[in-house]
Amino acid sequence: MENGPVPRSRAGAVRHVLLAAVFLACSSQLLVDANSWWSLGLNPIQRPEMYIIGAQPLCSQLSGLSQSQRKLCQLYQDHMTYIGDGAKTGIKECQYQFRQRRWNCSTVDNTSVFGRVMHIGSRETAFTYAISAAGVVNAISRACREGELSTCGCSRAVRPRELPRDWLWGGCGDNVHYGYRFAREFVDAREREKNYPRGSREHSRTLMNLHNNEAGRQAVYNLAGVSCKCHGVSGSCSLKTCWLQLADFRRVGEFLKEKYDSAAAMRVGRKGKLELIDKRFNNPTPEDMVYIDPSPDYCLRNETTGSLGTQGRLCNKTSEGMDGCELMCCGRGYDQFKTYKHERCHCKFHWCCYVKCKRCTTLVDQFVCK
Repeated sequence: MENGPVPRSRAGAVRHVLLAAVFLACSSQLLVDANSWWSLGLNPIQRPEMYIIGAQPLCSQLSGLSQSQRKLCQLYQDHMTYIGDGAKTGIKECQYQFRQRRWNCSTVDNTSVFGRVMHIGSRETAFTYAISAAGVVNAISRACREGELSTCGCSRAVRPRELPRDWLWGGCGDNVHYGYRFAREFVDAREREKNYPRGSREHSRTLMNLHNNEAGRQAVYNLAGVSCKCHGVSGSCSLKTCWLQLADFRRVGEFLKEKYDSAAAMRVGRKGKLELIDKRFNNPTPEDMVYIDPSPDYCLRNETTGSLGTQGRLCNKTSEGMDGCELMCCGRGYDQFKTYKHERCHCKFHWCCYVKCKRCTTLVDQFVCK
């Protein structure tokens, strides 16, 4: 066995091997952490009955599920299609709400859905957790009402006190109570199975994710309201039947966008819980969003942070808002080009009962960031 110092050439080689091993370990960890059940929204899920006996089970084919979520999948296979629908709804709504922002909720082609930007505990990350959790509540609640799930049916919500006595309460409402409970069980499972040291950065991120998941669920639950239908001869509305109905998801998205704008900056305190950085503000409620990291610079493409940059993005030359060329392009300037715009025009109503339109083409100016 050799004694004494390792030769410089060998020491360098060993150092490179060790660095490569550390890099691979870190990359593997990042890859594991990046996987998300959100990917169910990008790939259509076949219904469980489509899987024949002897074929690979549904749950083993789904990517992005944590160990606990995979167990829930095995117990509630008929729910998975609707979890995928909920994820898809959340992603689309995120992209709509941020369509005129530097960060526009773009998806990337991997199981993380939104890419490395999700490693940063920013307010944008907070919104994605909230809107995706809301999407699951929305999809499961509606699937219950439509009789698609074996473990739930129409809503059994208590009759609202303010409802007039002569109005019937029942109908077949959206089962938001079940949707909320199941979404909490499934979506939070990924976070709750982690066991990070109390007060660590990973622990604070877990607390952040759980809080924002709840904010999304609360939005759907609290915005659900009473819907009624008239009954009677010739539309006299002598009788009304009412039921619980989910709010339009666009309203949920707008509500959560407001919560994004007022999100609270947090840090882990001595007791291992999230606390406000600025004590002048009120503590966030379960309906509010929280974040632990400042947002990255979304102006330029950055592989490290996952920012896609704004180069090539369309902008509005006349707007002074975030969609305006000055702000969207981060002061880099913009290029102008002409394009043809096709739209319906000169529409006329014909008796009975259809609308006939012409197709008009106009040449318009468009602007893209340099």
